[in-house]
Amino acid sequence: MCRTYRTIGSLTALKSHLEESNIREFKSLKEVISFRGAYPTLRQQLIAEHEELIEQEKSILNAHLPQLDLTIETKKHQEEQRLTNEIAQLKQQLTHLTYGDSTNLFQRLQKNLKQWIYKRQVFEKERNFDKKVAKSISELVELSKAKKHRLQFITSQFDTAVEESARSSLWEIDRKKSVIEEASNLIYGALGEQMVVKTLEALPDEYFLINDFAVSFSPAIYDRQENDYIKSVQIDHLLVARSGIFLIETKNWSDKSIANLGLRSPVEQIKRTSFVLFKLLNNEISNHHLGLDKHHWGEKRISIKSLIVLTNTKPKEEFQYVKVLSVGELLGYVKYFKPIFTGVETQRIAEFLLRIADEKTIETK
Repeated sequence: MCRTYRTIGSLTALKSHLEESNIREFKSLKEVISFRGAYPTLRQQLIAEHEELIEQEKSILNAHLPQLDLTIETKKHQEEQRLTNEIAQLKQQLTHLTYGDSTNLFQRLQKNLKQWIYKRQVFEKERNFDKKVAKSISELVELSKAKKHRLQFITSQFDTAVEESARSSLWEIDRKKSVIEEASNLIYGALGEQMVVKTLEALPDEYFLINDFAVSFSPAIYDRQENDYIKSVQIDHLLVARSGIFLIETKNWSDKSIANLGLRSPVEQIKRTSFVLFKLLNNEISNHHLGLDKHHWGEKRISIKSLIVLTNTKPKEEFQYVKVLSVGELLGYVKYFKPIFTGVETQRIAEFLLRIADEKTIETK
């Protein structure tokens, strides 16, 4: 099996896009695509779940309200009884004071004062009797009113109650759908790149596949022929083989996308990467850093073959500098070329390119 390094670029970009929107539950591209396909069903399931919740709430209210009313009546009766007993006790004490006369002026004054106090207490308790009873059950009465109002609402406006209950959950699932739709191009790109990776992984382990090869340069590398200062390059896949290096740019494009003049040409993109790789590798060969075996004719040249792989449809035209292939044509094309390097040399080239990819920024002279 082909030795594979680094995550495909579109998948990395998709993961970052989702995490920026605080979406972290998807563990694979398959899960993202499954969510998008199942979205209408998931949304309907959410609504059904909240319909069931509202029905359950309705049943609970219908069961609890009679119990609550009974509790209110019981507590009301207990409070009335308590107040009645207090008034009776005061009246009894007042009755005891009416018996017997005292010749002592101070005792008569004290007795009259107590009578006045008891009469006042009886008067206050009888006057505020209903208020105190009402206060003792006020919280329960308010709770009963709220529950009856809620029951009336969910009975008469069931759909509105379900909508309010599900609002937060529906907002979240709609938000996820929107964020994923914004990343449609990344999803299509990741699907195409995964298809190419899966195809190339069928190659034996003497092949090295480096995904998302992206490097910046400081200062920029100058391409005299194109009069272009190249600050960075990115290519979907580098396949390092005994026959050389294959630069592979994957596009999951439709006929409409291929005809779109607004989309950047992958031919120009791959030409820039090819020029940079040739320059970097040529420098390594000249300085003997790669340790390639000598040939009596001179220094070996590392062949760089530029490919554009279309996973959906491909143009009929042929282009200079690049070979345009379908996924089904890819393995046959790669295997067509004869080996020019040993397994050790191939590994050294792959390790050199991996070091470059890991450095991210290369200091150029």
